[in-house]
Amino acid sequence: MAEIQEWAQGLEEIRGLIGDEFARSEPRNNAVSYIRGLLSDEERKNSWTLSERAGHGTPDGIQRLLSTTDWDPDTVRDALFGYVKKHLGDPKGILAIDETGFLKKGTASAGVARQYSGTAGRVENCQIGVFLTYASPAGRTFLDRELYLPKAWIDDSERCKRAGIPEDRVMATKPVLAAEMIERALDAGIEAEWTTGDAVYGQHAELRRRLGARGMHYVMAVPMNQRAITPTPGSLGAEGRADQLFAALDGRAWRTRTAGTGTKGERLYSWARIRINGPAETGEHWLLARRSLNDPTDLAYFICHTPENVTLIELARVAGARWAIEETFQTSKGETGLDHYQVRQYGGWYRHITLSMFAHAFLSVIRSKKGAHIQAPTSW
Repeated sequence: MAEIQEWAQGLEEIRGLIGDEFARSEPRNNAVSYIRGLLSDEERKNSWTLSERAGHGTPDGIQRLLSTTDWDPDTVRDALFGYVKKHLGDPKGILAIDETGFLKKGTASAGVARQYSGTAGRVENCQIGVFLTYASPAGRTFLDRELYLPKAWIDDSERCKRAGIPEDRVMATKPVLAAEMIERALDAGIEAEWTTGDAVYGQHAELRRRLGARGMHYVMAVPMNQRAITPTPGSLGAEGRADQLFAALDGRAWRTRTAGTGTKGERLYSWARIRINGPAETGEHWLLARRSLNDPTDLAYFICHTPENVTLIELARVAGARWAIEETFQTSKGETGLDHYQVRQYGGWYRHITLSMFAHAFLSVIRSKKGAHIQAPTSW
């Protein structure tokens, strides 16, 4: 009973945070029921199953919630900022940026196209969502989301109109979407010291510049051919590729450090770093390399802007935090229905995804208090 009461109280907190966005009690109750259903053990969490769980005779109310009901998912997203800050916030927090694919049939769903999906590991017909997550000692969860729209969509105004895409939505690359989400989170008061992401984002110089302008430190993956300038006394420095610079290092430059604890224990790698020139006058700039202990040819590279006197242990910790967003995708798809939606419209995508993100944040908060393997009560 105590566990059920705690879950109910937690859901009431969310009702209080998002309730003012709904002018009438019916859609407000439907939104809370939707989140509650996403937290359930239903195998497929769609309008039909969530309506049945909520005691509705038809799925009409839930379908209206994702389509015609007047509410702004961005306002609910802003409430999510406050919820995460209150329960999981930490000055040493890490923002992680990444994308995930949602496999789709047909051509009508907003943003759908033949494009590479890391989820599938190949080019597929899919939508791509770019997500910002937050990791702190208390837990990890989502903060923000944007649907990536390929140029073919932006150039076809009639197709955009049919999918409900606003006329003012312009072409934006994934790194630009990432920068906008990071800046929104910081403007909302999210506490974070670091940002991390894969090479799609790390090799984007403008994204790194915008992070530096906000005083954010980062450890961002880059490809092996990333060029950097190492400081040389009496000159502007020597330029080289990341893989070549590290290949020239003495073997004693490498140290075994942990990238954090995974499902099988400590994730140990060999690490090395090289000081490089950078645009910011404060802090330090580094190239970082991670090498497998079992396969010396398996390397990953990172470009870093750090506080002064940062340790290699700290750089390895931040680089290793990228797994948190991968785990968040996995748990949200398995436990809070992130990819269970059946909507095609642009607005419907944002509505479902935002409520699923809130459900995941709720679960993360509960687990931060009770333990990593807490599941919804059986009578939930």
